[in-house]
Amino acid sequence: MRLTANKIAGLLREHGHKLTPQRLTVIKVMTASEDHMTPDELYDKARRVNPAIGRVTVYRTLDVLNELGLLCRVHGRNGCRSYLVRKPVEHHHHLVCSSCGKVVDFTNCNLAEMEKKLSRESGFAIQGHLLEFYGVCRGCITSGQARPQS
Repeated sequence: MRLTANKIAGLLREHGHKLTPQRLTVIKVMTASEDHMTPDELYDKARRVNPAIGRVTVYRTLDVLNELGLLCRVHGRNGCRSYLVRKPVEHHHHLVCSSCGKVVDFTNCNLAEMEKKLSRESGFAIQGHLLEFYGVCRGCITSGQARPQS
């Protein structure tokens, strides 16, 4: 079950954030999408719904939603980040296509032993991790857009 625009709006209010019509439009566009979107893609879609939206509103809304832990953020091609409303699932990681930008989530990754070893060896009190694999998706390979590198 995904977070709805109404649920996110309520969470913003609970945390003392304003809910302007522009911010609500950004939230509705985010919750309607099944795909990760860059801030520019989100801005373009939100402008179609509400032409009064500015880029700053999109970036500020993304910052607030990310601070509240409501977004899944991926570091994409050329250092550009993309976002998706977080699904209430267990901790997950990403496979990112370096050709088309497709993002696939995966959950079956147990890094607990590695975290313990790194913590022991480095003296870090590890609080979390982010794991993303980059490569070329099957669709890009089959269409000839890109070839996997060996």
